[in-house]
Amino acid sequence: MAYGISTYAYFWRLSARAPEPMGLPDMLRDTAELGGEVFQICDHAPIESYDRARLADLRDTAADLGLTLELGTRGIRPDHLLTYLDLAGELGVTLVRSMLNTADHRPDTTEAVALLKEAVPRYAAAGVTLGLETYEQVATDDLVSVVRAVDDPHLGIVLDPGNSVARLERPADVVAATAPYVVNIHVKDFAFTRRDGWVGFTYAGCPLGEGLLDYDGMIAAARPEERGINQIVEHWLPWQDEGYDATARLEHQWTRHSINTLLRSK
Repeated sequence: MAYGISTYAYFWRLSARAPEPMGLPDMLRDTAELGGEVFQICDHAPIESYDRARLADLRDTAADLGLTLELGTRGIRPDHLLTYLDLAGELGVTLVRSMLNTADHRPDTTEAVALLKEAVPRYAAAGVTLGLETYEQVATDDLVSVVRAVDDPHLGIVLDPGNSVARLERPADVVAATAPYVVNIHVKDFAFTRRDGWVGFTYAGCPLGEGLLDYDGMIAAARPEERGINQIVEHWLPWQDEGYDATARLEHQWTRHSINTLLRSK
């Protein structure tokens, strides 16, 4: 088991709102400086355009910094998953995270099982695990049923219990249902705050340990140390009214706080 950081922890600093968006080598160096052991390149479409030389440079940079790389994408069409399997081979990656749906493809459970049965054996042959993330677009019970039907140890679940709240699923229930199948954990805390005038709520991220995430309960259920499951820091940090500098500064503070909290739990 290792602790790491995702591109989602650099959401605003790599965005178009940044005067000089961070590149992957910058994020790798920052992750290493903060004490992370893994870096997950998640939903970062530019990686798909990298040629072999650029991928090799990225892999070497990570190795020089003592970091393990992971990948993340969306969708389960076999051709797309095999593209990411090729990228995994070039980068030395053994864990790829994905989601069942994309903007133009929302398979039901029957189709999802059929598609994954095409791609997952190729992942297994390459020694790469595919993890499907919990999130609000797919019922957790359906996600679990897909993983159980494919029935391959190289297919599992990326646990992020905060995502499913928007589906009115309790985080504790998501953890309990998925625990036997978890292969990766996204660690981000979350909370509800009242809107002005008490008209509704805002559901957003907060510093780890200050919100509704039952981290200890999640870890007790998933047993990441025993099972070799990496824990990856993410955020839901809202844009700050003071602008980019304040947002970037707070994003860095949240990242540092999260990884330090995890490291202290060792």
